[in-house]
Order: sequence, then C-alpha cells, then structure tokens
Amino acid sequence: MVSGLTVGLLLLLPAVFAAPVQRSLPAPISAASARTALASLTVSAEVNTPAYDRDLFKTWDIISGTCDTRETVLKRDGTNVVTSTACAATSGTWVSPYDGISFTVSSQLDIDHVVPLKEAWVSGARNWTPAQREAFANDLTRPQLVAVSASSNRSKDPALWVPPLASFRCTYARAWVQVKQFYSLTIDSAEKAALTSLLASC
Repeated sequence: MVSGLTVGLLLLLPAVFAAPVQRSLPAPISAASARTALASLTVSAEVNTPAYDRDLFKTWDIISGTCDTRETVLKRDGTNVVTSTACAATSGTWVSPYDGISFTVSSQLDIDHVVPLKEAWVSGARNWTPAQREAFANDLTRPQLVAVSASSNRSKDPALWVPPLASFRCTYARAWVQVKQFYSLTIDSAEKAALTSLLASC
C-alpha cells in the first residue's frame, strides 16, 4: 500500500467503461476474467529496496510526430480537442472518470497511471530494465493511462483508495488487475482482499 483515502469498498456500484473510440482508456478485461486473473497473481509483501525513484520511469515518450504520451492521452480522452502545431491541447472538454469533474483547460489535468509507478516498483518493477520501466510508464495499449483531475491523481492502492465516483470502481479494479497480470507484478494480501470485494460487486 502507498497512500490514499479510507477503505470504503463494500458498497460499490458496477460500471462498464467506454471503448477507446468513445474517448477513453482501452476497455479493461471483463469482471469474470479479472477475477480469474486476480486468482493467478502472486501474493507477496511489497519491497521498496532499493528505494523508489520517480526518475527510474522515463516519461513522456514521443508517440507520433511531436505528440508525446501525455498529449496523446489528452486527445484520446477529451471531446472536441483542438491542438497547436506542437501538439499541445489548446481547447476541449474532459471529464475525469475518477470523480466526474469536467475541465476545459488541459493543464488542470494529470495523466494518471492506474497502477502507480511506485506501486509497480514495490511489486516487481525494481527488477526490470530501464526499457521495461519506460514501456510501463508510457503504456497506451493496456488500461493504464487516463486523464484525471489533478486532485484525484495520487499514489494509491485499492486497499486504501478507490475512485470517489462509485460507478467507475469496477472499471478501476478490472484495469488494475489486467495491468498487474500483464506485467507479472505481485499483489499484497490487503490489496487482494480489496480487489476481491470490488470485483464481486461488478
């Protein structure tokens, strides 16, 4: 666990998140698949030795032309997004899926890693190569990067934090498990218990 809000996992509302064409993060695996994947994950205590350093995860990569990962996510997740010749989003509308808050200024948004970089580090990424950590930090294929309100972007773990917007919690749990399984990251016992409760409510 890292930090976050008080546990409130048992009264949850299911959610089905939009497909990429509808301007959202890639749709995560189904709840049934997530439950199966969760059962396959290795349960192990988190290890922060050597200590986590944000600089060990390179961001943001150039994706196309002059557009980097952040700019690509902003264009994907927004509506009527207008960009400058340098690919910066100059206007548009975004709705943070974590809390439902709307924005029209892209600088007020953070690009969140659903599974945070520190969480990845203590769950196995400390053993990766720099290239593997860079790929994780810029992954646009898995449901790992999403534009959210700056206030809702924090180091987090489902055992201590869930999105304030209840209708997104099922999507959040499915995405978390998918990313952890794809990257062969471990989970701790409290995290597994929290995810089990979340997925049971999907």
